[in-house]
Amino acid sequence: MPQSPPALSPSDLAALAAARSTLESPGLAMRLSDAVGRPIEKGMARLPASWRRRLGGIAQDALGRAIAVAARTLDADAGPRTASPRLHKLLGSVSGGAGGAFGLPGLTVEIPLSTILIMRAILDVARAHGEDINAPATRMAALEVFALGGPGSADDGIETGYYAVRAALASAVSDASRHVASQGLSGLGQQGAPAIARLLSMVAARYKVQLTQKAAGMLVPGVGVGAGVAVNLLFMTHFQAVSEAHFTIRRLERRYGTGLVRNAYRTAAGRG
Repeated sequence: MPQSPPALSPSDLAALAAARSTLESPGLAMRLSDAVGRPIEKGMARLPASWRRRLGGIAQDALGRAIAVAARTLDADAGPRTASPRLHKLLGSVSGGAGGAFGLPGLTVEIPLSTILIMRAILDVARAHGEDINAPATRMAALEVFALGGPGSADDGIETGYYAVRAALASAVSDASRHVASQGLSGLGQQGAPAIARLLSMVAARYKVQLTQKAAGMLVPGVGVGAGVAVNLLFMTHFQAVSEAHFTIRRLERRYGTGLVRNAYRTAAGRG
């Protein structure tokens, strides 16, 4: 008789529960409102419609640069090691302060820089969970984090917020991974390649929402010149937490199989 798959150990169940808690926690807009002390909608009202439209293109370009550049600053041969969240928060805060000093026009420079820093932080977490950061599958999994970002008001439960996003991206991720595997790691920067362009477009559509909230947070009346630093610190913290949850789940999937972990995730959601 075929053996049943092993049940998750108590420690791994606890890790899965912690990851689920992160992924179903309040979205970025609520966290930004808490940080700046006012509803983020006030900042939204001050964000010109033209900038909201531009953010989609800025997001896609930034993601394309980040996926090609970020891993170059990390030692892929070092093996698993503890991630460095404080370093990336510091770098992100400096980037946000510089961007905030120039207002909305500064976002065209600040967003690509902060996106590279966030991607670097995500890959740092991936490496800590035993992933090969030069592997196409790991790079694509890191890109997925920008599409996660926590469930929003349109999500119908945590399954929709996490596993449904991964399912929606699965075909594009697979095609992009095959492209990178055949063309080499340099293919990551080729946004013109249809497989890469399709995935970047899908992820950018969701990342744009986060960027819009970030830009609005910097425009909330009365926040002051420190808004760029505070918002970027929160932005970096947000994506570090999401990446920690995402790569924890991927590590458990490698150990137990995707189906078993997904079922345990769903069961835990049903108990919540």
